[in-house]
Amino acid sequence: MKITTFFEQRSRIIENMNKVVATPAPKPHSETAKRIAWIYAASLVVMAVAQLFAFEDFIPQIRNYFLPGGYGTANLVASLIVVTEIFALPFLLRMPLSPLMRWCSLVCAVVAAFLWVMLSVWAVATDAAITNSALLGTKVTVPTGFIALATSLTLFVLAAWSAWGLWPNARKNKRVTSSQ
Repeated sequence: MKITTFFEQRSRIIENMNKVVATPAPKPHSETAKRIAWIYAASLVVMAVAQLFAFEDFIPQIRNYFLPGGYGTANLVASLIVVTEIFALPFLLRMPLSPLMRWCSLVCAVVAAFLWVMLSVWAVATDAAITNSALLGTKVTVPTGFIALATSLTLFVLAAWSAWGLWPNARKNKRVTSSQ
């Protein structure tokens, strides 16, 4: 059994770090999918900026949903919403990323919309007396109910379309690489 020193382990870690390379984004399935992704990215930017503009008021607005778990869950959900909206942007804008980061960004794009759908359904199902759904933070009031549910479902459709349209087709890429 060989005992490795800290410096040997460090050098192995550094060697492995050099193997992670950002690759350019694959071509989208269609030009429409690319435009949908840009629309979804623009809406996420507007939402994230509006939510972060007064984040100290955004957290209590999420607390008004009276989620199970109380304040801790509300804090977690509010933070998760903003983080997923921001980390979804690299995938949607087709930035050069490592494959793992591309997957993480794709998941964030879908999870951000999914969280808003779940909050909107929760507000409708519990018949909560919430005046602002907080989709655009606390400075711009978006009423709960049908408007918030329709908006969040639209975001989810945009997220699903973007995920399908921007992710590479495995068979198409194999044909391209085998012909080269």
